[in-house]
Amino acid sequence: MKRFEIIDGMRGYFLVFMLINHLIFVGGYWMVEVNHRQFAFVEDAQGFVFLSGLLIGMVYARKMLKYGYRTGRQLIRSRAFELYRYAMGTVMAVLVVQMLLPDAYRLWYNWLGTTNFDEPLRLAAIAAFLFQPTFMDILPQYIVYMLFAPPLVWLCLRGKWMHVLAGSLIVWMAAQLGLQRVVTEPLNALVTGSDDQGIRASFNMLGWQIVFFPAMVIGVLTAQDKVDWNRIFSPERTLLPKVALAICLFFMPLRIATAWGLLPPPVLEKFATMEIRADFGPVYLLNFAAVALGLAWLLIAGPKHRAAWVRGLARVVTGVFTLRFLRLLGRHSLQVYVWHVAIVYAVYYADGRTPELSQLTKTTIAVVCIALLALPALWREREALAARLFGQPKPEAVKAKSTPAAR
Repeated sequence: MKRFEIIDGMRGYFLVFMLINHLIFVGGYWMVEVNHRQFAFVEDAQGFVFLSGLLIGMVYARKMLKYGYRTGRQLIRSRAFELYRYAMGTVMAVLVVQMLLPDAYRLWYNWLGTTNFDEPLRLAAIAAFLFQPTFMDILPQYIVYMLFAPPLVWLCLRGKWMHVLAGSLIVWMAAQLGLQRVVTEPLNALVTGSDDQGIRASFNMLGWQIVFFPAMVIGVLTAQDKVDWNRIFSPERTLLPKVALAICLFFMPLRIATAWGLLPPPVLEKFATMEIRADFGPVYLLNFAAVALGLAWLLIAGPKHRAAWVRGLARVVTGVFTLRFLRLLGRHSLQVYVWHVAIVYAVYYADGRTPELSQLTKTTIAVVCIALLALPALWREREALAARLFGQPKPEAVKAKSTPAAR
């Protein structure tokens, strides 16, 4: 198993469950409840952002070591600009379709507001990432983080990675205190449109960067071979996974209790201030860190553990994250993410134009949509696929479209 394959599989896993969670039907559907988020304050978006930061560190640290800071910086900026084109292209495509489909403006109003080509202020807000239509909000934060990444990767390469972590923690604390409002409140008044919506975002970038940049630091240290992960996550060292498990077990009943409204109001009132998802509050940070550490130990140390049940669990988890379908999606995660937005908007539109569907019909649609996720990935690997099916063409045509450097 190559180094990137399990990361690809995990990204594919998160993309599948993002799609499941983002499909909206009148009356809901049962598949959205089958998710790890039901038992922990850990969601697919967190894992996706973490793995993105990890790959930025792993890939571009090597580029900087080989070609220098300026080349590495240019590569990261080029990648960020590519992502920006995808983000803006997705919005423009949806707005064009909105003009063509009957009743689309009404059906998508909750997701787009009054956004259309006749509102230059709203379009400018979208271009500046101040207004983010529903389900189009992961790419903007990823792009912003990439713009800040080059000097931070360089600092890590020069041994200043602790400074980067300290800065990330300070920025996260600023988000918990709401200090960003000093800037966002005036901007909100400036870009408020006819639908009384100004700044609109699901993620506080100051808070969520605590997922991206520490992962980037880990990626840089890994690229430099400065960390022996097999020694840190060894079968004999079980304190770390035990602590991680204890934290997860602590939060599990709280997650269930908050979902079902079982906490007394005074407790819930206090707890709610600590688990603000948009800010990536302390509850989310602690729970995510515990799950990430526990999962890393299971994947690295689990297969060599003396207990048969631990080895079996490690095989199951590894088997899931190395499914070929998931790795296919993960190798082209950017294109698949953009395509998932199109699928979600199409299903929401179709559902709004028909009588309420049965659970069986909703389930069938969801399964078909999961299969359709692979279309952009299959298209990008069409030459390699053709080579396997019909024989070997030129060697250069067999190369996969996606390489680690393009991720």
